[in-house]
Amino acid sequence: MAMATPSSPLSFHHNHKPKNRPIPKTSSPSLKASSSLSLPTQTYNNNNNNISLSQTIDHLCETGNLNEALHLIQNNNPNNGDAISTMLQVCGKRKDLELGRKVHELVSNSKHFNDDCVINTRVITMYAMCGSPLDSRLVFYGLNRKNLYQWNALISGYTRNELWGEAVLVFCELITVTDFRPDNYTMPCVVKACGGLLSLELGMVVHGMVMKMGLDSDAYVCNALIAMYGKCGCAEEAVRVFEFMSERNLVSWNAMIFGFSESGFVEDSLFAFREMMVGDDCMKPDSATLVTILPVCAGKGDLEMGRVIHGLAVKLGLNQELMVTNALVDMYVKCGCISDAETIFDKNGKKNVVSWNVMIGGYSREGDVDATFDLLRKMQMEGEETMKANVITLLNVLPACLEKSELLSVKELHGYAFRNGFQNDDLIANAFVSAYAKCGSLSSSDNVFYNMDIKTVSSWNALIGGYAQNGDPRKGIDLFLKMTYSGLEPDWFSIGSLLLACGHLQSLRDGRAIHGFVLRKGLDMDLFIGVSLLSLYIQCGKPLCAKAFFDGMRDKNLVCWNAMIAGFSQNGFPDKAIDLFRRMQCVRLQPLEIAVVSVLSACAQLAALRLGKEIHCFALKAELTEDAFVSSSIIDMYAKSGCIEQSWRVFGRLREKDMVSWTVMIAGYGVHGRGKDAIELFERMQSEGLKPDAFTFISLLMACSHSGLVGEGLKYFSEMRTKNYIEPKLEHYACMVDMLGRAGHLNHALNLLEEMPEKPDAGIWGALLSSCKTHGDVVLGQKVSEILLDLEPYKAENYVLVSNLFAKAGRWEDVRRVRGRMKEMGLKKDIGCSWIEVEGKIYNFIVGDKTLPDSEEIRQMWQELEHKIGEIGYVPDTGSVLHDLDEQEKADILRGHSEKLAIAFGLLKTTKGMTVRICKNLRMCADCHNAAKLVSKVVHRDIIVRDNKRFHHFSAGICSCGDYWHLTSSLITLIGYHLPTSNCKGPTSMAVDWLTCKSPTCFVVDWLAFTPDMAFTVKEGTPCKALKRIPCSKCYRAKYCHMKIMQHQHPGWIYVGNVNPPGSLSSKVQGGSEEWSKL
Repeated sequence: MAMATPSSPLSFHHNHKPKNRPIPKTSSPSLKASSSLSLPTQTYNNNNNNISLSQTIDHLCETGNLNEALHLIQNNNPNNGDAISTMLQVCGKRKDLELGRKVHELVSNSKHFNDDCVINTRVITMYAMCGSPLDSRLVFYGLNRKNLYQWNALISGYTRNELWGEAVLVFCELITVTDFRPDNYTMPCVVKACGGLLSLELGMVVHGMVMKMGLDSDAYVCNALIAMYGKCGCAEEAVRVFEFMSERNLVSWNAMIFGFSESGFVEDSLFAFREMMVGDDCMKPDSATLVTILPVCAGKGDLEMGRVIHGLAVKLGLNQELMVTNALVDMYVKCGCISDAETIFDKNGKKNVVSWNVMIGGYSREGDVDATFDLLRKMQMEGEETMKANVITLLNVLPACLEKSELLSVKELHGYAFRNGFQNDDLIANAFVSAYAKCGSLSSSDNVFYNMDIKTVSSWNALIGGYAQNGDPRKGIDLFLKMTYSGLEPDWFSIGSLLLACGHLQSLRDGRAIHGFVLRKGLDMDLFIGVSLLSLYIQCGKPLCAKAFFDGMRDKNLVCWNAMIAGFSQNGFPDKAIDLFRRMQCVRLQPLEIAVVSVLSACAQLAALRLGKEIHCFALKAELTEDAFVSSSIIDMYAKSGCIEQSWRVFGRLREKDMVSWTVMIAGYGVHGRGKDAIELFERMQSEGLKPDAFTFISLLMACSHSGLVGEGLKYFSEMRTKNYIEPKLEHYACMVDMLGRAGHLNHALNLLEEMPEKPDAGIWGALLSSCKTHGDVVLGQKVSEILLDLEPYKAENYVLVSNLFAKAGRWEDVRRVRGRMKEMGLKKDIGCSWIEVEGKIYNFIVGDKTLPDSEEIRQMWQELEHKIGEIGYVPDTGSVLHDLDEQEKADILRGHSEKLAIAFGLLKTTKGMTVRICKNLRMCADCHNAAKLVSKVVHRDIIVRDNKRFHHFSAGICSCGDYWHLTSSLITLIGYHLPTSNCKGPTSMAVDWLTCKSPTCFVVDWLAFTPDMAFTVKEGTPCKALKRIPCSKCYRAKYCHMKIMQHQHPGWIYVGNVNPPGSLSSKVQGGSEEWSKL
């Protein structure tokens, strides 16, 4: 779990000025430990023979001939104390327990050593070093007389074997039942045990004893205290001990660097490292220093600093030491430089199992399955006993096999574990339970689990987590209940996995029951459980409940803040996400990439350009823009805030463009109606060798839909299968239905639905119903609405679509019937809402809202605007009001539309010439669309409106959508198309201007080129030069049509086309002899 980076514990960086002290000539704690046990040697019979025997034994031990040395002692002088002492020390260093027992037997059989404190202390230490502290305890309690050195040996042995609790208990026994006074060897061991227990309270008690005993000036004791406070996460106390030390050595600095890193003070750790070398103490780092500081660079991902330390290691000649080499490989692996790690690994001539494990783990984390298994095989071929794969090796390999496609690899590895006797290890078994689940083989997870002899809480957690995260969360909840019935007490991970399962199921009831259990058990302060509870409420669509729990948390780490910000952003509370991000900065927490991505998404939802720019600046200063997700989120934010050119600039500056960044940029062009730019970018992406994925095609097809590029859309939809081998999903079909339907090809869209390999979902039927409404096809619309309401009977938006379909056809009884059903079901239509950002603040406007402080000023501003645009032809399009009201009432409703209020407010509150940027939660109606175009013309200001479908850039009376999104069947259109003939001197096809008739003259709106399948043909053989615009002699304003007239330059001919609703009658054009043509 990611931990917060706290503020600096003390003014270590600035206030501390180390005194000019000489470097103490002291040994390391390990050497000190040895010297503490070297008591004044008892007088032995040191004649020449004994001296000669001791020298021979020393030589044999140095060359590794321990058995021969033992035989020599047994056959010559089994009472030679020096030889026995040497043998015990070597057995301990080599961890040769079997030989150590033989030497101990030799000691036990001789009465000469009964009261020899040196030999007995060596025996206790030997057993501890060989990993058998129980034997150390038996020897200790079998002694008739004990001194402080033997107590120290036992405490040290427990500490060496990480039996922290036993070490503390023996210490308590020492100070309560004996008169011995603990010394500067006892206390470091006890302090280390407190650190091992992570018991800050106990550590402080021992610290108090140290001060009372006057040992607080001892360097070894102080070094142990610094390390203990670091492990316990209390860097402030570690700094305090460090600053008050009278003499510091290299171990002191190493402990301080380690303490900072353990407490999460990464920058302080690096600063201490620099200060150690260039400050008054001016010490050269040793291998322990580098092994401490390199993981700091690895954890931070600071490759540059890692390379500096690598250079320092080479300069100091430490790069050949095995521990340093392994730490360097680990650093490069975790910083993503696998090639540099390979180079160091290949040059390492002294590899041990740790070296292989680090490199295997690097490949595994990169997801390179082949390289991981190849290296594992090479490791096996080494053949040395010390190179055999261990538990850590297998645990490092498994992360490479966590995809469904790698199930065979997991099975191969499982077989390897069986052949090498690892199958009974708890860690291995639990890891395979989890790995099989992540590969989708839950039955294999069950088999491993139920074949375990002893099932611990961790075992249950692995299985519960596997089901919770990989397809069957309900089974995860059942397993949790089984675990509790078996008598095992669930831990924090069990509860976290269970809450995760409830979140996937969106089972708020079960989740709240578990929350109650957590409160009863007093586990609500656990950070992992806290984050899981936050995720539960967020996934269940209850961000305000999550916020209440978040506010009650005493300790909040970065994960909590990130989860809460993401929760608000994903659940429609972008303003709260931004506020929480600001609060996070106020408490001096450094946001991670995920928090920046979430808050950028919030800015994109609000189209809050100024706030988005602030976050962009923050990401630049925090050096987060190199992260692929952050950079893509910045591109997306600018695109959704109406600044597509800025999106392009950010995209162009990316050093490395991945599939996500290309897809986001294509989607940005699409939502701005720049379909041709989206296609060009798509082709460029392919030319650079990137293969589009399913998400890229969704963005591309949506771009074609928004721009009316039907032919291109059909082409790329076909190429998905034929060239890219991607099977279209529901999302792709939804794009195609929307594109075909919007272009008027309803039957083609319906045929596509029938050809789908799976059943269309509600989103696809909704897109088709919307197209039926646009083109007035009530018959097809009714059939579609029945299917849609069966699929989603409780979604208000569906009923609104059906109601609007009937309203547009004037079927008011059907409208009342649909709205009555909505009322009975308790469904309410979404209220139209628009918002605008002015000077970093978001202002909201609701349709018909007259409660705003500036309402009167806004109303007057719109009256002025309506008067100005009326002078150039604006007439309220009352057909946009789908209610059975008179014309005046409809006009009044149109004046209260939220986007008009926002436009008036924006013009009032922004400086002259500044672009007005507005967002709306619903689709912009045709009347507001036309009004916004004309307003942009009369005020000489650009207006950008983002509705729930796309962007509309209004400038100088023209919209970027080319009116494509606001054509209706009430608009009669002329579409001219010429077949090549011998007499025709004109082009084979031509673009035709669209005219909206505004009595008494025609007003030119925009132009578009049409494809042949949407046109009619002029009389063959008729000579032509061009089509020419002329004003109409009369304004025909029938219920379904506005006249558009164009004249072909041939005497006596006027050609007119139409898109009247299906079944409408042909009409005659006054002054012409050509009938209306049906499309």
